[in-house]
Amino acid sequence: MSLAELFVTPLGWVLRGKHSDPSLSVQFAPQLAADGVLSVSSPSFGDGGAIPRKHSGIGRGQNVSPGFEWTGAPDGTRQLLLIVEDVDAPLTRPIVHTIALLEPDETGIREGALTPGNLAVHYVPAFRGWIAYQGPRPLPGHGLHHYGFHLYALDTELDANSIADLDQLLPLVAGHVLASGVLNGTQKS
Repeated sequence: MSLAELFVTPLGWVLRGKHSDPSLSVQFAPQLAADGVLSVSSPSFGDGGAIPRKHSGIGRGQNVSPGFEWTGAPDGTRQLLLIVEDVDAPLTRPIVHTIALLEPDETGIREGALTPGNLAVHYVPAFRGWIAYQGPRPLPGHGLHHYGFHLYALDTELDANSIADLDQLLPLVAGHVLASGVLNGTQKS
């Protein structure tokens, strides 16, 4: 445990009973509703399983994005949207770690691909303006955190450079989501 983790662990203990409102998860955003279903998996961890430490954020792990595979993108898919969120953050709403726009003809991304240098991935700023993959980093002492890796097939193309954040993104995708899927993982602080 690092010195920084030792310093903030008592805060995590104090906030153990505080979690974001699960109804504010992107999973329940009406703008992201879809009839179709995507199947999302990872060679790094199983659905509901523990996310390996190397996929944790800076200060906790190596911040290497997991690999992902998916099936079920319907005809007419013009872009894929990946949103990674922590639904157990001790804030009012879940923390969105990553918002990435992916090419529609892909059926997966390799481990470590969600980096700023990958020109096939375009990022919308997430929590605190984060760009690229920001791995799980639960508050030390706070307990078990659940992370959702949400994938959406869109029938439109978005320009990530013209979108400031999730709040600006949601109205732009309303009515354009053809299918959705999620892979869930956990990390304990």
